[in-house]
Amino acid sequence: MALVGKKFPNLSVDAMDEMGDTFKLNILEEAQKNNKKVLLFWYPKDFTFVCPTELHAFQNAMEEFEKRNVMVVGASCDTPEVHFAWLNTPKDNGGIEGVKYPILADSNRNLSSRLDILDIMSETYDDETGAITLEGDNVTYRATYLIDEEGTVFHEGINHMPLGRNVNEFLRLIDAYTHVQEKGEVCPANWEEGKEAMNANREGVASYLSLN
Repeated sequence: MALVGKKFPNLSVDAMDEMGDTFKLNILEEAQKNNKKVLLFWYPKDFTFVCPTELHAFQNAMEEFEKRNVMVVGASCDTPEVHFAWLNTPKDNGGIEGVKYPILADSNRNLSSRLDILDIMSETYDDETGAITLEGDNVTYRATYLIDEEGTVFHEGINHMPLGRNVNEFLRLIDAYTHVQEKGEVCPANWEEGKEAMNANREGVASYLSLN
């Protein structure tokens, strides 16, 4: 079920910071109480291949997110202890040492199940034993959520495992949504900060298309 236009689930999840401290983090509350946008990105597993490139890419763009008053949060189904081990593994050894933003440890899969982003191909129920057998890795796809200051999701996207994300696209989406919030205009295809937007009416689109 699509979450765009709806409030993000009100659920607290274990998280790990770079200091090795485990704490509860509620994405909805973080957005609302701090009056911040939140970027939450899920990745399949710690100590894998595409994943560390993404975590470092988000870290490298932290100054840009902070300029925009955006909180960045990573997430997977690994435990806090595994997160901490990865945070203490040097970059040149495949680790994420240097990553400063919090990482959710949704090891019980409560939040990822609610978001329906787990790699589960099928479930088989055994009538005799009552056991359920899953087909799939039961880890998350590369799902990304952008949440506004009221806790409403304004973007969600899901990549398959091999496909890394483009961090600059999320900065562009945040800029576009902020423009809509502040100016009341809508942002056309390929809009970037500093480019012309348009009024959401017949005259607005006609004027924009006549010039572009």
